[in-house]
Amino acid sequence: MKKTTLLLSSLLLSGSMLFAQTEDPVVDAIVKEGTENSQLESLAHELMDVVGPRLVGSPQMKAAGDWAVAKYKDWGINAEIENYGEWRGWERGITHIDMLAPRVQSLQGMQLAWSPSTSKKGVRGEVVTLPTVKNAGEFQNWLKTIEGKIILTSMPQPTGRPDENWEEFATPESFTKMKEDRDERSKEFRDNFGNMGINSRELDKVLEDAGAAAIVSSNWSRGFGVNKIFSAGTKKIPEIDLELEDYGMLYRLAESGHKPEVHIVSESKELGKVPTFNTIATIPGTEKPEEYVVLSAHFDSWDGGTGATDNGTGSITMMEAARLLKKHYPNPKRTIIIGLWGSEEQGLNGSRAYVEDHPEIVENVQAVFNQDNGTGRVVNLSGGGFLRSYDYLSSWLNAVPEDITKHIETSFPGAPARGGSDYASFQAAGAPAFSLSSISWDYWNYTWHTNRDTYDKIVFDDVRNNAILTAILAYKASEDPETASREKAVLGVDRRTGEPREWPTPRSPTRLGGMD
Repeated sequence: MKKTTLLLSSLLLSGSMLFAQTEDPVVDAIVKEGTENSQLESLAHELMDVVGPRLVGSPQMKAAGDWAVAKYKDWGINAEIENYGEWRGWERGITHIDMLAPRVQSLQGMQLAWSPSTSKKGVRGEVVTLPTVKNAGEFQNWLKTIEGKIILTSMPQPTGRPDENWEEFATPESFTKMKEDRDERSKEFRDNFGNMGINSRELDKVLEDAGAAAIVSSNWSRGFGVNKIFSAGTKKIPEIDLELEDYGMLYRLAESGHKPEVHIVSESKELGKVPTFNTIATIPGTEKPEEYVVLSAHFDSWDGGTGATDNGTGSITMMEAARLLKKHYPNPKRTIIIGLWGSEEQGLNGSRAYVEDHPEIVENVQAVFNQDNGTGRVVNLSGGGFLRSYDYLSSWLNAVPEDITKHIETSFPGAPARGGSDYASFQAAGAPAFSLSSISWDYWNYTWHTNRDTYDKIVFDDVRNNAILTAILAYKASEDPETASREKAVLGVDRRTGEPREWPTPRSPTRLGGMD
């Protein structure tokens, strides 16, 4: 027991001494607090497990805003909900999918966001696949046969194994054969839409108008057990995403003439128009209160999982950074704003609204720091197209312990973003805004907009580093005696057009969404 205790004590001591002390007591205090008293695990649990996913217009999004405001107030930080528009309100209920013939099996899947609800009895029907047709006339004739049927609308995947699994274990010949088969199927599937006389965006409405009972798709994310979950395109009938394995089984049964039957119960509630909002917290400045440092992350998510890495981790990074700053830098020279934006997933709407509604703030922004690409440690920082960004960003970054910055590659002056995340809204308005871009952790395949974006995918050591990094950057940006230059770099020539590239311009948000 004594040996175990001593070993544990030495490990804890080494962990607390992970970062060397600096000559700046505020930096040292932020590092010490962020490593020894991190609140990230509890924030993540409360946001992802208790509140849950944060689809715009959902009760969970409202609950998240209320939770964040209360949490900020517990820390002594002023915060409020700031409405900027309205969205279609919708609340997800249960989804249960069962195959009843040719045998009984419960299937894995869920309704898409904003899917129309079934009754409590659900819908039952024979499952059929889209036909392969030669022309639009054949497709129109087929539409006359689908009333009351459940339609499979996605291409069946030839494999449920990700490419890296094939690359590791398959023979080169087998791997090549699989990819060629997949490419051929994909081309045939796309070409068939042309023969139908419609495009894929029109398909849901066409099937619904023809009397289909439900639509079932499978948006595989090229990894084991992961599907991307987006929104339904129907107005009256349910639209379901089914996991690859069950979707492939139904497809094969239908194609082989076994006439599978499925029962779907997918309940949801329409809530009318509800407010869309940003959650804004403020630590007032003392010397230059009308100049601003902005900590930025979008708060909303898709709701296939719980929005853990997109963008729960970015949100709790900014909240934890705010807590660190309030505790150890409570009287900043410049005002620090923490913006948790709404409806980013539908087009950066929250941050675009904030930029449009608050020109007096945007015109006086010293810096915006945004995080929105997963749970990983920050590994890239670009100057965002601002010609003098090296002068101030490198100075602020040099204050951060090397154990954090050693992973970070910088590029100056870089180029402005034309979308992607909320920093682009500020860059378009000319404000120095920067993306704290993280290492992947297979983000794009496994968690980005997927049914597996959940608490267990969070890498807390990396997120802890990011919160400390953000807090120190905000502190140094606030303290800087100089105002950050907004001079823009010449962007060069667009390779596609041969014309000089222009700086992006601000775009207005959608202030009434989801109603059409």
